[in-house]
Order: sequence, then C-alpha cells, then structure tokens
Amino acid sequence: MRNVRSLREYSGSSFASRNSVVVAILLLYFCFLVAQVHGQVSVLTSRNDNGRTGANRNETLLTPVNVNSNNFGFLFSQSVDGYIVGQPLYLSNVWIPGAGSHNVVYVATLHDSVYAFDADGNAGSNTAPLWHANFTDPANGITTASGAFLPCPGVTGFPEAGIVSTPVIDASTGTIYVVAKTNENGTVAHHLYALDVATGQQKASILITPTYTTNSGKVITFNSLHQMNRPGLLLTNGKIYVAFGSNGCNGGNYSWVLAYDATTLQQVGTFNAAPGKGLASIWQSGGPATDDLGNLYVSTSESTFNANVGGQDYGSSILKLNQSTGKLDVADYFTPYNQSSLSARDLDISSCGVLVLPDQAGAHPHLLVASGKEGTVYVLDRDNMGRFNAAGDTQIVQEFPLAVGPMFSAPVYWNNTVYFTGNYKPIKGYGLSGGLLSSVPISSSRFKISREDMRRRFQQTETTTASCG
Repeated sequence: MRNVRSLREYSGSSFASRNSVVVAILLLYFCFLVAQVHGQVSVLTSRNDNGRTGANRNETLLTPVNVNSNNFGFLFSQSVDGYIVGQPLYLSNVWIPGAGSHNVVYVATLHDSVYAFDADGNAGSNTAPLWHANFTDPANGITTASGAFLPCPGVTGFPEAGIVSTPVIDASTGTIYVVAKTNENGTVAHHLYALDVATGQQKASILITPTYTTNSGKVITFNSLHQMNRPGLLLTNGKIYVAFGSNGCNGGNYSWVLAYDATTLQQVGTFNAAPGKGLASIWQSGGPATDDLGNLYVSTSESTFNANVGGQDYGSSILKLNQSTGKLDVADYFTPYNQSSLSARDLDISSCGVLVLPDQAGAHPHLLVASGKEGTVYVLDRDNMGRFNAAGDTQIVQEFPLAVGPMFSAPVYWNNTVYFTGNYKPIKGYGLSGGLLSSVPISSSRFKISREDMRRRFQQTETTTASCG
C-alpha cells in the first residue's frame, strides 16, 4: 500500500511525474475540492463539466485572501494500491449501507482499483475506505497490465496501466463508470464497468472488442495490447463515450471513439480517426467534450490526413462527431495547414484537450479553443470549423502561432478569460469579448510551470478572482 500518488497528464512520449499527492487534500486536488465538500458541489466528470472548462462556477468559499498557509493545506491522507493518473471525483450525500450519509471521493488507480473514501476525514471508521473494488483475479490469471509487458514500457513511465482515465459518475442512477485494462493469462483486455456509487458492486460490465470497416472493406479489429484509454470518460444523452490512443509509441494502434448505452453497456457506436494509416491517437488532457446539441469534439495526434480528398484519415486534426443518425461519424473538422509538418515532428494537437466555450456574443457564438505541442492557439467556430486550407488557416476565427508554448494540458475558461499553461511557460490569460480572444495575454503569472504541474483548476469566487492556479 502507498499514499495516493498522481501521474500527471501526459501525451505521446512524455514521461509522467511521480510526485506524491494525497486524496482530496493536497493543492492539486484540494484546490477544486475542499470548498465543494462544504458547498456540496459534486464533481462528476473530468475537468468539472462536459465542455471541459475546468471551472467550478459555484465556488463561494475560496478567495485569494483565505488561501494561505494558515487556512489552506494538507489535512489528511489515505492509502491506495497504485498510482493515480485520472482525476479524483466527488459526490456529496451518498448513502452508504450500514454507514449512513457521506461526502465521497472516488479514486481509481493503475493497479485496477477504485476506492471510495470519506471526503471529510480519516478518523474512526473512516480510516478504511467506504468500499474498494478491484478488477484483478490473480488466482485465475487476471492481473494488471504491467509496464514491462506492454509495448514501449519506458515511454509513459507507468509501472502498470490498469485504470488510466478519469471515470464518470451518473448521480441520477448512482453509477460510476470506469474502464480497466488487465492481463488475462497473457491476453490484454479492456472492460467497461458500471459500479454502484454506494457499494462498489458491479451493475454491468462489457469486454471492449470493437471492429471498424473502412470504405474499401478493410476490417480493423481492436487490439487492447496496443491501445490505452487515456482521455476521461464522457457521459451524455444516455451514452458513455470512450476514446483510445496508443501506449505512447506507434505500432499496431488506432484512434478509437466508442459509444455504449449507459444502462445496458451495449456498444452503440464506433469511430476510427485514421483507419488507413493507423495512429492518430486521442490523448487529450481532460477528455472528449460535448456541446448542448450533443456533438462530440476530440483532437488527434500524428498520422496521415487525406479526408479532404476522399480518404478517411484525420491525423493532427480537431474533429466534430455526431451520432444523430445512429452512426458515429465526422460532422465537421479542422486540420491545420501545416498538418504534415506537425505530424512529422511529433507536434500533435492531441497533447492538449479541447475546450467548448459557453455561448458568446458576436458573429461566432459557438466557439471551441484548442492548442498542441507547437503552442499555437486555435479558436474555431463550432458551426463551421474550417476544415483544411493548404494556403493557411485564415478560414478559422483566430490563430495565434507559437503563442503559449508546448501544451500538455487543457486550457481553462473562467470569467471571460481563457488560461493556457505551456511547458516551462507562465500561465497566460487571454480575455474573451465579442466572441474573440485578445491578441495578447491580459494577464500572466510571474512563475513558469513545467508539464508535471499543468493540471490546473480555477474557482469562481465571491471576489470574482481566480483563486487557484
């Protein structure tokens, strides 16, 4: 057993940090949770909402004044069986059989475990988890997928790759959904599980085994050995969406987005972003985003791009997916003019999550913001994303080349400002007015942040100032 640890967001070939953090306590998570414990604002999905804004707009307690060494810091710790990569989640007033009502923190580990801890303390009966579920069965040959067993084990730095993504909670049904990767007698497998938030008991599960048929009739079969579910899970319109990339190296992997019925866990949609070439991993800090109309947005890593000439490959692109007709497919997309150069230099867009902004005034009310390893900021109209223009990206709303430094995290939106944290760069805030970002930052931190510290959360406070980050 070990104190809860966190491996930060990574993309592609980046190593993951192993700095210790503590369940719901240290600044990385405490920053966006402690006030919620008192205010009972649940955190049910990666980056707080399906737009992946990273903001808690109901924050009323934390302010720049009271976040200090006297009032803010470490409270207590709990022990778990492995490292944590996904974001812990929080659900208030959960009725635990035999234990009464608790505010609960849910934590998933690379050792294929999910823990439910009391969020308010670890004294008395709360020294132990409220419940603990594990998806291995060593006696029957089911273990975690160890880093040494997987392809390119040194790339991510993961000692094992059990539960990597952030789960998602459906508070209305009392269900937490999680994807776990296991080694089953030498065969690597992914399963999607639905667990009861109060007991950890399985409600349903399904082995993830999709296939995809290309326009030419080629059938692609999902191979868990070469795939990793890094992006957080998405719950919208009664479906669970799961996105996949590689283990961190190229070979045998494809880019998948899969849809499952949230009640039955039956697969109801399949999309492959580069069925011709392969690759095009979906890494995405945060997870797939969605808008009010049910459209999904994902970004892809390096691969070929030929969708503009009748192909099906969308390497280094930002995609809008829709399932209104039952088939999960591309409704629109944006591919930078220098896509081939980005792919050749491992400067993929998918190192950075996509951000769906709230509706804006002006000519482009429905905006999406993205970036990538190159550090260029893209502002897209979700109603007309721009597709591909080989002469330049003049068709999109805005583009700021090399503006924020290499992005391995997602931007954050709060109070008409979009914040970016490039690798070893200051936090930069760009003002948002009339549907346009300011051409230069309106604020910048005095310090620089490495990608090991990039997962930022901002709180809306009663002083109308970002209180964390």
